[in-house]
Amino acid sequence: MQSLHLLEQSLNSLIVGKSQQIRLALVCLLARGHLLLEDLPGSGKTTLAKSLAALTGLDNQRIQFTADMLPSDITGAMIYRPATQEFILQRGPVFTQVLLADEINRASPKCQSALLEAMEEGQVSIENRTIDLPKPFFVMATQN
Repeated sequence: MQSLHLLEQSLNSLIVGKSQQIRLALVCLLARGHLLLEDLPGSGKTTLAKSLAALTGLDNQRIQFTADMLPSDITGAMIYRPATQEFILQRGPVFTQVLLADEINRASPKCQSALLEAMEEGQVSIENRTIDLPKPFFVMATQN
């Protein structure tokens, strides 16, 4: 419990004035849930995700959602290699432990569905293959 308190203090020293968001992020991470943050641009959401990952020793990635994204931009795809005449898995940014899903309100329904599968099931489907995500898998989503 003391480690958790120290982690919270460290995050509060890095991100001033966001103690409630920091506490919610920690609770969601420990409960194996996910977090949706609604705040103004430049208010420390990216810093919170990166700092939380760094202080806990977890990998992190960021996805900036746009209307023209495809689900494979999130999950990855099978890529053909002519030299070896085989398909290899090119993993997308969802293959991480802490994922900042920035501006999810801009994503298409298909992209949101791909992210929801990852969040709910801890796995992704790529061309009839089901691939497990790293554990823990924590999504901090934002919308403006």
